[in-house]
Amino acid sequence: MEYISLFVKSIFVDNMIFAYFLGMCSYLAVSKNVKTASGLGAAVVFVLLCTLPINYGINKFLANNPFGVDLTFLSFILFIAVIAAFTQLVEMIVEKFAPSLYGSLGIFLPLIAVNCAILGGSLFMQQRDFGNVGEAAVYALGSGIGWFLAIVTLAAIREKLQYSNVSPALKGIGITFITVGLMSIAFMTFMGITI
Repeated sequence: MEYISLFVKSIFVDNMIFAYFLGMCSYLAVSKNVKTASGLGAAVVFVLLCTLPINYGINKFLANNPFGVDLTFLSFILFIAVIAAFTQLVEMIVEKFAPSLYGSLGIFLPLIAVNCAILGGSLFMQQRDFGNVGEAAVYALGSGIGWFLAIVTLAAIREKLQYSNVSPALKGIGITFITVGLMSIAFMTFMGITI
């Protein structure tokens, strides 16, 4: 039951986009159509799911290493190295098996390595001091799905807004900011859920 609670909370209540506004640059730039948004969302889920358990192990090793020296100051650098390695792996896989998606994502696929949501997941994992690697993996999956849900939902809304009568002053990024603000308020309603 604890895993289900953590999973649901990381999707809806502690959503990286709407609760902490992490990963906004790629969120806003790639959310113009659903296909591209879902591709980037899936890549973020994969990178989070792979890196958080590894970073959990690194964090535990640095805190309880056999040398008797506190090496936790190295965690930030090592977290980034693990994230960059998995981002490179995702980039190679997408380029090989989905070249059209690779082309449409452009620079934002390699920028997953510096996506605040990915690093934020590792730092939140460290701050919350999860008891085991299972909790870190569940948190990673929930956070990734929350980010995926947020970007695909915004992309669907933006596709529909192209056919709407929007004031010329708000066209483009203006109406997108308003939409994201309203979506964030809507996600705040999940804060009252207890599991």
